[in-house]
Order: sequence, then structure tokens, then C-alpha cells
Amino acid sequence: MNNDLHYKGKAIKAFRLTGANGMDAVVTNFGARIVTLRVADRNSTLRDVVQGFHTLADYLPENHASDFGAVIGRYANRIAGGRFTLDGKQFQLPVNNGPNCLHGGPNGWQYQVFDLLEHQSNSLTLRLISPDGDNAFPGTVTLTVRYTLTDNGALRIDYHATSDATTPFNVTNHSYFNLDGTQMSPADDGCCSLILDHLLTIDADRYTPTDNTAIPLAEHAAVTGTPMDFRNAKAIGKEIGADFEQLHIGHGYDHNYVLNTRGDLSRPCARLESPASGIVMELHTSQPGLQLYTGNFLDGVMGKEGVSYPRQSAVCLETQNYPDSPNRHWPESPGLLHAGEEFNSTTTFKFSTI
Repeated sequence: MNNDLHYKGKAIKAFRLTGANGMDAVVTNFGARIVTLRVADRNSTLRDVVQGFHTLADYLPENHASDFGAVIGRYANRIAGGRFTLDGKQFQLPVNNGPNCLHGGPNGWQYQVFDLLEHQSNSLTLRLISPDGDNAFPGTVTLTVRYTLTDNGALRIDYHATSDATTPFNVTNHSYFNLDGTQMSPADDGCCSLILDHLLTIDADRYTPTDNTAIPLAEHAAVTGTPMDFRNAKAIGKEIGADFEQLHIGHGYDHNYVLNTRGDLSRPCARLESPASGIVMELHTSQPGLQLYTGNFLDGVMGKEGVSYPRQSAVCLETQNYPDSPNRHWPESPGLLHAGEEFNSTTTFKFSTI
């Protein structure tokens, strides 16, 4: 990749990480994005399991406005109407998703150049200072993100943040996963394979139903007896086309799950498996929620090696606070970073094969 690229006066770089069993990754400081993540399949062949672009320049918003692989903030997911109230003062954010503010607004952190703090063979630490008024959010936030390829075949992401004023805060990684690899499908049709046959498990009894603008309704709902139930492994495509209002709203799955793991990193909150490649990904997080998004608005954009990414050719598993938390006051998901407090969160993607 070309490392001689600048954006808003700052150099964009790519950094390679190497881990166990041949696992490797490339991360860029533009949006702290995971550009490639190669893991071994059941035949010990390395497959790149995240979607993205062939050059760093392709990630610039004037070329492709995308969230591929990025760290999302200041508030990942949606804030209703782009409005919230703190200490009696109402704030208005820019709206960029119908009537709502999505992923921090039109100039969110996915379009910022992070500073390099440390690069070792298996880890990378990046920092972003988001000033007071950034996309109309209050307070100056300092975020560090550390990527590590561990000895047991995992990609670990550690987040640390502070703010000098109370502010809405929700950070996640927005990688688009396809465990068959993001190369051309066996059909040789110029497209990446779909993820509808991937087997998914989510340890959640409840999810967050939404209105028709993807803003949560007042109460969480039980998954029992609905297509939203992934407590036992099932193919993503098994019920994605069901006549169910929530699936019509999102054109597929695009919902927050209320995790039973409650921040316990020792328990997997989700598991994704490809029967074709034999690759298994276990997800652990200290966060209370998980957004399941099945690439419902991928539109055939040209990705790596000129391969097209059609609708539902990837799945995102975004660990998070719940959408619109600052307006909902859920005790387990406040969605606020208070002045002087420290935010620490860890998410790991553990890979193995069957």
C-alpha cells in the first residue's frame, strides 16, 4: 500500500502486525481501520476475512464514504434527531442518516487521522484527540486504541478514553467480516461470497426493536419465538427474509442485542462459523451490547482486487453501548463519558478452525 498519502495535512500510514499461526493484519491510522486480517482456514490457507479497499486512497471520503474496518465515534450507532440534553442544555448534532446522527456525524472518527504512539511486531497503539465542538459534541476527548495479535490466535482491541467535559460516548470497530474470505466467490462472478450460510450464535435473550428510522423503542424485546433469536447456532440467512416487521425496517438484521455476558470477558458473547472455510470467530467483550448488521446496504462497491461486495456479503458484529443511550438512560448502558473519568473497554475476536 502507498504510504505517501496525506489528509488534512496529516500523513496516512499503514502498519503490519504479525501473530501466531501465520495470522497477520494491516491497520491504517486513517480512522484506525483494519485494512486486512488474514487467518488460516481448515487447510491452513490464509484468508483475508475483512472487507475493504485495495489502496489507502480508496478509503478517503471523497473516493468512498465507508466505515470498513474503522473505529467509530464519538458516538457509534444513532442518536435520535441528533439531539441530547446534558445538565439542562440541549445540543444539536449534524444529522446524516435520515433524521438522526449516525456514527458521530458526517465527519466522524472514521475520517480522522490518528497519531501513532507505538508499533511493535504484533501490536499497534494509536491516539486521537477529538476537540470540544467536534461534530458539535461537547468536551475534548482523548482516545487511545491498541490492536494486538495474541499468541492464541486472537485480535484484541483495547480502548481507553478521557474527557474534560461530560459527553455522549460510544466507541466500536466496524469491520465487515466474511469468513470465506473476501476474494472472488467460487462462482467466479466477480463478487464476494454472501454470508447467509455462516452460522451465528449470540448470547442474548433480548434485543432492541426500533422505529422505522432505526431508533430504539422504549423497551427491549424478547427474542423467543422470533427470527431475532440466535441463542442456538443458525444460518444468518435462515430467517433473514421472514415476514417480520423489524427485518423489514432494516432490510435484514441491523439491531442491538442485550448481551447476557454483561461485560464478562471470560465468556463468548457471540460465535460466527463458516461451514465452507472451517474458520470460527469467537467474540468476547466488556461492553453491554452488540449490533448485528448483515451488510444490507452494500451495493456492489469494488473492494480489494477488484472484487464486488454485494448486499449481505459481510456481517458486522459491533460491540457497543446501546443506540441513543444518552436519551434513554438505561442503567447498564449510560452512553456518557463524564469529565475526569476513564473509559476502558476490550473486545477480542478469537479465531480457530473446525
